[in-house]
Amino acid sequence: MKIVYSEVHRGHAGAKEFVNGDFVPMYEKPERMDMILERFRAAGFGEMVEPVSFGLEPARRVHDAGYLDFLREAHALYQREPEAAGDVAMPFAFGMRGLRQQPGPSAHAKLGHYCFDLSVPFVAGTWPAIETSCDVALTGGKILRDGARAVFSLCRPPGHHAMRDLAGGYCYINNVAVAAQAALDAGAGRVAVLDVDYHHGNGTQSIFYERDDVLFVSLHGHPDQEYPYFLGYEEETGAGRGEGHNLNLPMRWGTDWSGYGEALDIAVGRLHDYGPDVLLVSLGVDTFKADPISHFKLEHEDYLRIGGAIAGLELPTHFVMEGGYAVAEIGVNVLNTLTGFEEAA
Repeated sequence: MKIVYSEVHRGHAGAKEFVNGDFVPMYEKPERMDMILERFRAAGFGEMVEPVSFGLEPARRVHDAGYLDFLREAHALYQREPEAAGDVAMPFAFGMRGLRQQPGPSAHAKLGHYCFDLSVPFVAGTWPAIETSCDVALTGGKILRDGARAVFSLCRPPGHHAMRDLAGGYCYINNVAVAAQAALDAGAGRVAVLDVDYHHGNGTQSIFYERDDVLFVSLHGHPDQEYPYFLGYEEETGAGRGEGHNLNLPMRWGTDWSGYGEALDIAVGRLHDYGPDVLLVSLGVDTFKADPISHFKLEHEDYLRIGGAIAGLELPTHFVMEGGYAVAEIGVNVLNTLTGFEEAA
């Protein structure tokens, strides 16, 4: 299996996030990639491939042009603010309901308009990392179209929380959504996205919610208990032409394989019935029992089962990296997923 990866992500580092009343070092950090790569090298797994540049046109197919301009300019714009303190740009005032919704020229206005939480800081290296992460996903999609059975796009920063014009949850450009749209633009008739990250892919859902050419299926922590809280309920099944093209399978804290495996069977059954030409997998391994910001109880061996279940669909499959914050174990769980897939394929 080819693994698309770039070192450019390392420039997106050094910021903090706001968690439970305190600013703490970000859980989404470069060391996550180091542990995955270390595990791959130790196992002799995969062939590493550098991404190629696709420009921003593919991202404009799913994201607002003004939003993409903001992502590119946010850090430099903040540095020009008279009261800019330090190197990190973060929002502190949000364009909520009842307020004027069109932002003015201030960096603070734009940050509050285009971000929905405090987990998407901007440092000098953030935009190159965002742009390259999108290229990683697009390169993976091209490899799949060129005839590969499967490919893994090792994206950082992740993407599935990013909406059409909102950043949040460590996500800026929705890599999997851009890759899904690129597959459609290249001739795929039907595309499916399976999101196995612990947190609901609110961004991916919102982008495709009223469309009938992409099926979105998500297994995640129940929004009654878990981030992003405002989406991910069972009754969200799509709207308009998209009715029936959105399946949420939320689960409560403490879910182990007995419950997760049942939900995965439902997800795989729905994907089988849909019969997509291409399957994209938002691969988050924050469902692991030791993940510091999640509350499922999956074991290492359960990721072998997840990979095997996905392989059973017998579809061209594009794995796109999302979350997973138990840094010491992230490589084991990612490798197990991909190994389970390859062994069952």
